[in-house]
Amino acid sequence: MVTATLYIEGGGEGRELGARFREGWNEFFKSAGVGNKTKIVRGGTRQQAFRRFATAVEVGRPNTVPFLLVDSEAPVAAENSVWQHLNARDSWSPPSGADDDQAFLMVQIMETWFLADRVALQKYFGAKFKQNALKQWPNLENVPKSTVLNALASATASCSKRYSKGKVSFELLAKINPALVEAACPRANALLNRLRNL
Repeated sequence: MVTATLYIEGGGEGRELGARFREGWNEFFKSAGVGNKTKIVRGGTRQQAFRRFATAVEVGRPNTVPFLLVDSEAPVAAENSVWQHLNARDSWSPPSGADDDQAFLMVQIMETWFLADRVALQKYFGAKFKQNALKQWPNLENVPKSTVLNALASATASCSKRYSKGKVSFELLAKINPALVEAACPRANALLNRLRNL
């Protein structure tokens, strides 16, 4: 069986956060039906994730396909491929031997995916979660990074547990419904379809 090794941006510092990072992503991919095909690697910084991915492509392993998954950090022009976006934003080119479909984007950030499953957000944060702080955006991938983060901060301002990167974000990732994320975020759908078709 061919499997995927995903080099994913983020993960925080320390062993505990690294474990939570892997647990969150493993649960997300398991819920999406591709958990048996994926191995998660904490990428660290954006640049570190790219370097680890590039090394994996260069070294190569039988029956294993390396993938890069990073935030787009900005809108992605409809006519641009992932690599065109990464080249324009980060001056990255595909490593020698990498295919066009080995890099994927969370548009515009991982937290965008959380907005696709408001039931999970309400359940996780509890009765004081303010749903009305989250607008009914017609296209989640067009919502700027700052708007997404500010909306989550406002929605959880009165909650006993507020939104934050790290432990909270990884616990949420494990609870959101991938089908809702795919329906709202075409770039997430592209990633999961690629993994299904390994």
